[in-house]
Amino acid sequence: PLRDVVVYPHMVIPLFVGRDKSIQALETAMNGQKKIFVVAQKDAADDDPNQAGLYSVGTVATILQLLKLPDGTVKVLVEGQRRAQVDDIIDTGRLLLASVNEHPNPSLDATQAEALLRSLLAEFEQYVKQAKKVAPEVWNSVQTIKDPYRLADTIAAHLSLKLEEKQEILEILNLEERVQHLLGVMDSEVDLLKVEKRIRGRVKKQMEKTQREYYLNEQIKAIHKELGELNEAGSAENEFAELEQRIEKAGLPAEARKKVDAELKKLRMMPPMSAEATVVRSYIDWM
Repeated sequence: PLRDVVVYPHMVIPLFVGRDKSIQALETAMNGQKKIFVVAQKDAADDDPNQAGLYSVGTVATILQLLKLPDGTVKVLVEGQRRAQVDDIIDTGRLLLASVNEHPNPSLDATQAEALLRSLLAEFEQYVKQAKKVAPEVWNSVQTIKDPYRLADTIAAHLSLKLEEKQEILEILNLEERVQHLLGVMDSEVDLLKVEKRIRGRVKKQMEKTQREYYLNEQIKAIHKELGELNEAGSAENEFAELEQRIEKAGLPAEARKKVDAELKKLRMMPPMSAEATVVRSYIDWM
């Protein structure tokens, strides 16, 4: 039994196995023809699923490599061979034994095979361009496949689908029906990805517009502030010039003039709106 994964024919995949019954099944297979039946379980949380807890269609696979890990689990590399329908599953207590009917791949005429290949490749190319999740080497490899059975399963293995959707594809035994289903799935995914792309584009533009407006507003504020400071500085200079003229005209005694000049110098160093500046200004006016 497999958790959260569907193995298709022609698919090579590493599996990490920890359940005792599954490890026993692998060891038994390694001592024989290295054949196992892999099938997805319906509930990933079920540690000991019975036949009712498993899907009815799985894949007969060949063990390519088995590695026992220090923690007691096993890493196994398997390659899917053929779809198979479950007849019966026997729990011996030590392991699960499956009786299955393998599903053959009927031969196709050249025209039919070519039509299926072209349809699958054309739609998968659109999916690859939109999804951006399929590695370039996968696309390059897929283009070299000349068997429509293998191509359909290889494409299915690389689609971002839920377990139930992947299992549904596995259970379609007729190739033409499977291809039509795959084309529909990819077409729907491409449409959805295009909509998501348009939405992301609009959101990005709106964010850029908002950021641009914020930046411009901050620039305007800075300019206004700068102009305000310049105006304040200009007004202050005019005021000091006026005070100096009044002091000159007042004809103050030397001692008083010295005192007023000192206060005027002090006033220049003060913030214009401070309370101390107001006091000093009043004192100069009084003098």
